[in-house]
Amino acid sequence: MKRNIFGAVVTAIVLLAVSMPVLAHHSFTAAFDPEKPITVKGVLTKVRLENPHSWFFLEVKDASGKVETWAFEAGTPSGMIRNGYKPDIIKAGTEVTVKGLRARDMSQTMGMLQQLVTADGKVYGLFGPQEAR
Repeated sequence: MKRNIFGAVVTAIVLLAVSMPVLAHHSFTAAFDPEKPITVKGVLTKVRLENPHSWFFLEVKDASGKVETWAFEAGTPSGMIRNGYKPDIIKAGTEVTVKGLRARDMSQTMGMLQQLVTADGKVYGLFGPQEAR
């Protein structure tokens, strides 16, 4: 009897441990609205190539001239590197245009990066080398 209980407890612990990464990962459409594309032009202030997702931060002037900080979630660091974006390839202070999808929570200045375009037209994105669209 004790052996059956012990086996059930061990099985439950293993199943819980295996399922935790799945439970921790969020749904793309829960955070970002595929029906709300956005284009933001600003100055790159910081890039975080960290797991599980990379982040690009920009200072953007709104219509009144006030500067806002925008954050764009991107792919995994290894995925971004495979798609042409290397660490330190674009320095802080560089003007870029980001095309992506807006956060569902419109009070947040953030989105999902699909393309990052430099002033010379070089395009980096989630889906490999691309041409600006």
